[in-house]
Amino acid sequence: MNVTEQSHNIVRIGDITINSIVSSAPLAGITDFVLRQLIRQYSPTCLLTTEMISSEALVQKPEANITYTNDKEAPVAFQIEGHKPELMAKSAKLVENKATIIDINMGCPINKIVKGQDGCSLMKNPELARDIVIAVKDSVKIPVTCKFRLGWSQDTKNFVEFAQLMQSAGVSAVTVHGRTRSQLYGGTADWNEISKLKGEIDIPFFANGDIISPETAKKCLETSKADGIAIGRAAMGDLSLIHRIEEYVINDILLPEPTLEEKINMVKKHLDFEIAFRGELNGIKFFRKFYPCYIKNIRGGGELRHRLVTEINYNNIVSILNQIIEEL
Repeated sequence: MNVTEQSHNIVRIGDITINSIVSSAPLAGITDFVLRQLIRQYSPTCLLTTEMISSEALVQKPEANITYTNDKEAPVAFQIEGHKPELMAKSAKLVENKATIIDINMGCPINKIVKGQDGCSLMKNPELARDIVIAVKDSVKIPVTCKFRLGWSQDTKNFVEFAQLMQSAGVSAVTVHGRTRSQLYGGTADWNEISKLKGEIDIPFFANGDIISPETAKKCLETSKADGIAIGRAAMGDLSLIHRIEEYVINDILLPEPTLEEKINMVKKHLDFEIAFRGELNGIKFFRKFYPCYIKNIRGGGELRHRLVTEINYNNIVSILNQIIEEL
C-alpha cells in the first residue's frame, strides 16, 4: 500500500491495519511482557514491540521468558537480531504464531552487538541485510519490518538507499532512528534528515529518537513527514505516555502529565506485575532500573532512589513509596 493512502490515524503494514500511528520502540531489558501489558492498559491500539531477541539464543531456547505474550497484547511486533539469514529465518518461524509482525533489528549501536556483525553493523553490509530480510520473509506469512539508523557515521549516511533496498527485499515498513551509530544516544535525533525518505519508498516509515512528550511527538511527525512514530526510553517512567501522545497527535487532545502520586502508583503496579511474572526477589531486582525514570526532580530524590535500588524487602519498598506520597 502506498504511503499516500495512509489515513491520519492508522498505518497499514502489509495486510495488517494498526489503528494508531504510534508504536513502542524495542528496548533491551526494558520492553518486557510486563511493561508492554501495562502500556496496553492505557493504549488499546498502539503497536507494541518486544525486547530485542537474539536469534541464536532463541533457536537454543524457544520458550524463553523473553518471548512470553498473551492474546490481549496484539498488535505486537517481535524484534529479532542476528546476522545469519538461516538462523534469523528459523527464529522468526519460532515466534510467528505469537507475533503480529516480525521486526528485524538493524539499528542497535552497542559494541557487543555490532562486533558480532548484528544490529547497526548491517548498515555497512546492505547485501547481507537484504539476504536476511528475504530469508525471514520467505519463512513467515506475517509482515516483516526493520529498524535502523541514519547510517554508521556522519560520513556514511545511507538510510535512504538502505530503506529502498529493504523495501525491494520485502519489508512492509521501516523505523528510522534519527542518529548514526557513531552518535550512540548522544547529540540530537535529526528528524529533518528522516524526512528525506518521503517519496523515496512506497511503504510506511516511522520516526524514532528524542520523542519525550506529546508536543515533541507532534513536532517529530511534522518535521520527519513520517507515517508514524516510535517511542522508546521516555515510556520507561510514564506508562500513560504513548496513550497521551496518541490523543494529541490523532485527536488534538493534550492530556495532563501524571502527578507524582499517580507515578508512584504506577511504580507499585509495575513492581507488582514484575514480581508476579518473575518471582519476588527476581522481580524486585529487575525493577531497580525503573526507579530513576519514575522518580525525577523531587526533593531528596537521589537518596530515595538509592534506598529503593538497594532494598530487597517488598514491604520496605512499599513503605518508601508511601513516604514519598505522604511528603507531597
